[in-house]
Amino acid sequence: MASKSAAAFRYTALNVRKCSSNLATQHHQKPKRSPSRPAASETHDWVGPPNRLSNMRPVVYRVPQKESELEGRLRRLRQDTEDWNHDFWTRQNISFSQEKEMFISSQLSVKGLTERNENGRRRTLNSEEMSVFYKSFLDTNRTRHADYNKEWYRRNFTITLLMARVALKNTWRTFTERCNRKKHVPPAS
Repeated sequence: MASKSAAAFRYTALNVRKCSSNLATQHHQKPKRSPSRPAASETHDWVGPPNRLSNMRPVVYRVPQKESELEGRLRRLRQDTEDWNHDFWTRQNISFSQEKEMFISSQLSVKGLTERNENGRRRTLNSEEMSVFYKSFLDTNRTRHADYNKEWYRRNFTITLLMARVALKNTWRTFTERCNRKKHVPPAS
C-alpha cells in the first residue's frame, strides 16, 4: 500500500512538471499541489520531487499512532509552513519569469530585433543586459522578500521551540517510565 501511494505521488509529480507550459495563465490562480498526495504514514515522512514552479520538494509529514497534542501542533505548523513556502515561491517564480520575458521582448524590440533569429532560435540578451533586469526585479521586490524573510524566521523560531518542547516532554516521559519500572521490579532472590 505504501509503495502504491509513493508511485502515485511520483507519477503525479512528473505530470505536474509536464503540464502548465504557459505560466502567464497561472499567475492569478492559487498554486496547486499534487491532487493525489500520499496519505500520511505512521512511520516516515514522504518527500516528493521538486515542484516545477516553486522548486520546492513537497513533504507529507508522518502522523505517529499516539501523537500528542503538542506533537500534532508541531506537525501541522510544519506542514502549514511547507505549504506557505510553496505558495510564495510559486508566485515569485511565475512573476519573475513573466517580467523576465517582458524585459527581453522590450529590449529586443528597442534593438529592432524579433524574438527569434533567422534560424528560428530564440534570441537572448547577454549577462550585462540581463543584470539590469535582475537588479530591477530585486529592487522592486525588496519589501516582499523582507516580509517573507521575517515571516520565515518567525515560523522557524516557533517550530524550533515546539521541537524543543516535544523533545523535552519525550525525554521526561522516558525518564519517568524507567524510574517507575525500577520501582516495580521485584528484588532478585
